[in-house]
Amino acid sequence: MIILNSLFPIFALLLFGAALKRTGLTDSLFLRTCDRLIYYFFFPLMLFKEIGGASLDKGIDWNFCLACLAALLAMYLLSTMIIKLLPVADYQAGTFSQSCYRFNTYIGVAVILNSLGAEGVKYFGIMIGFTIPLINLFAVSTCIWFSGQDVGFGRRLAIVGRSLVANPLILGCLAGIIYSRMFGAFPVFINNSLSLISSVALPLALISIGGALTFNGVRGNLAQALLSAFLKLAVLPMFGWLFFNLFNVTGLPFKVGMIFFTLPASTAIYVLSSQTNSDTNLASAAIVISTLLSFLSLSVALLL
Repeated sequence: MIILNSLFPIFALLLFGAALKRTGLTDSLFLRTCDRLIYYFFFPLMLFKEIGGASLDKGIDWNFCLACLAALLAMYLLSTMIIKLLPVADYQAGTFSQSCYRFNTYIGVAVILNSLGAEGVKYFGIMIGFTIPLINLFAVSTCIWFSGQDVGFGRRLAIVGRSLVANPLILGCLAGIIYSRMFGAFPVFINNSLSLISSVALPLALISIGGALTFNGVRGNLAQALLSAFLKLAVLPMFGWLFFNLFNVTGLPFKVGMIFFTLPASTAIYVLSSQTNSDTNLASAAIVISTLLSFLSLSVALLL
């Protein structure tokens, strides 16, 4: 029942978003506007509310955060080895690499909120504050390295730095941690205002994701998309389980982490691929395949 209660609303809204786009009730302009509102306003405020209003008396669970970072590093190294060993063209390497570890934050918050509540979102928010910088470093470096662009180390570092400093999700998490440390709770009128704003974030994000899903490129990139989905949804969770045991991560952090590792690939893969001369058709295929298959991986994570 936990699977039905936690996952059905998420995938129902994804399908609803796809249906709205297909019937013409939404279009590309509407979806792009929604994406900007969600990314720069609604979602950062939601993370700020959930983390800022939670108690951080016990501090940050460093074992949990370090185990997550170690699992992502292991997956990055494995995906790089596969790029070298298998016939993955330079044009596709950056996209393939991202699709093995880059996660969909919006679906993650929706699943965790439905299954573990606000306390689970607190752990998730703090964890993504640590993992997003590392993932951006991996993704940007790999895309530029295989793009054929003559970009020096300083230029690469500047690109990564800009993507992190200006990342609204990281800023929302950091602001929440600082507020929780300083105050610990919101006044009722502020809490009610943030609650209304937060209630918009997840439904709008899921509808937007559903509308953006496209099967363009799946036929020509099915094998690589399936391989990246297998690495993202099966191998990465195994890495996560291994490092959680090594770092003695249990209880709620373990549950949040396993959901994190089984999330589908992020739609941000397409954006970065288009900006760094990587394969956008493979990006579309990887996003669609991993989103469809994530119902299985998330079901397993919820049962652990």
